[in-house]
Amino acid sequence: MSSAQASGFRKLIIVGAGPAGLLLALLLGKKGVRIDILDAADKLDEQPRATHYNSPATRELHRAGVLEDVRAAGFIPRRVAWRKADGTFLAGLDGSVVPEDSQDRMVCLPLNRLGKIILQHLQSIPSVDIKWSHNVVSLGQDETKAWVDVDTPEGRQTLDADYIIGCDGANSIIRRALQGDMNFPGKTWHEQIVATNVYYDFDQFGWDDANFIIDLEHWFMASRIGKDGLWRVSYGDIPGLSREEYLERQPMKYEQMLPGNPKPGQYRITNISPYKIHQRCAEKFRIGRFILAADAAHLCNPFGGLGLTGGFADVGSLYDCLIGIHEGKADDSILDEYDQVRRDLYHNFIDPASSENLRRLNGQDPDQALKRDGFLQQCVKAASNLELAREMQMGLNVILHDFTQHYRKDPEAAVVANSV
Repeated sequence: MSSAQASGFRKLIIVGAGPAGLLLALLLGKKGVRIDILDAADKLDEQPRATHYNSPATRELHRAGVLEDVRAAGFIPRRVAWRKADGTFLAGLDGSVVPEDSQDRMVCLPLNRLGKIILQHLQSIPSVDIKWSHNVVSLGQDETKAWVDVDTPEGRQTLDADYIIGCDGANSIIRRALQGDMNFPGKTWHEQIVATNVYYDFDQFGWDDANFIIDLEHWFMASRIGKDGLWRVSYGDIPGLSREEYLERQPMKYEQMLPGNPKPGQYRITNISPYKIHQRCAEKFRIGRFILAADAAHLCNPFGGLGLTGGFADVGSLYDCLIGIHEGKADDSILDEYDQVRRDLYHNFIDPASSENLRRLNGQDPDQALKRDGFLQQCVKAASNLELAREMQMGLNVILHDFTQHYRKDPEAAVVANSV
């Protein structure tokens, strides 16, 4: 980095205007860092996708100053339950052991609505510029800067910055350009997921705000995602069919698996999306002046809410690293710490925990689950042990890491290092 940059970044570029990219821009922009956000689309993605934000995510939303708005627009779920296909309650975790006003309490809001809230806050940050319809086609870097070639409504442009952060999702052009089109180590699950948003009265059956159904065939999740009666139902189906075939099978699946065995006309679906699920992690999260975060860096199945929550944990970590460099408290070797620590946390916790969450639903006999599943046994114990219940509610905080511990003890030394 040049000596002119010792007092702070000239500019950063974030590729991807999804929630992770927007949140990182908001955190940095509040500190006066100049940010360009590039996105190939012409507006925010309207797909609802993720809905539940656990404590690592809510901590970063709080730090960015948006958590209260998210709570006002969404709702705070109380209990998560695991059930048999006939609705029999097996075990649960009561979120009320964490106060509602705590930054660690889970909150629920469809992702498209969360993106709008963060975008509204960004509009008051003068140092952040969102450039829609800017499609990155190639990239490069040298010792002083990184750049991207971008197709824009005004033609091809080259934009450069001190660092460029890829928050551009599972098909990240940044990751593919740096590490290879097909180089995203991990696996694609054999299972087929169909995600639906539906208005259906689960309350009449005494179901909780979030329910995970353990069954070898009809395994699914049903979670309240709105104050108006909207629910997310994500279920497994047989693999290998076309989108049209999955849509045709949906009424049959609902009638077979949902409580009350509803027929069309007894519910109203607002969104339906069949998709495959993955467990993948990039080989590196940092290559020179390019950095990866969230889905561009790693993927996991959605059962248990570790996907976006893990992505927001990346964002908080990367913010601490970048602002440390910007303010002269760290040199850029802290980005190597980010690379190593975040990959280790994926491999040591996010991947195994999210995989176990999925296998808990479709990989065991529900009649034997309480006898054999240690996690469910802990949930049963937590029902009468408040200390254990709080410990389990805070369990996901293991994916957080305090990168300020890697700051230089002598800030002036970091400034000198950044000027070399």
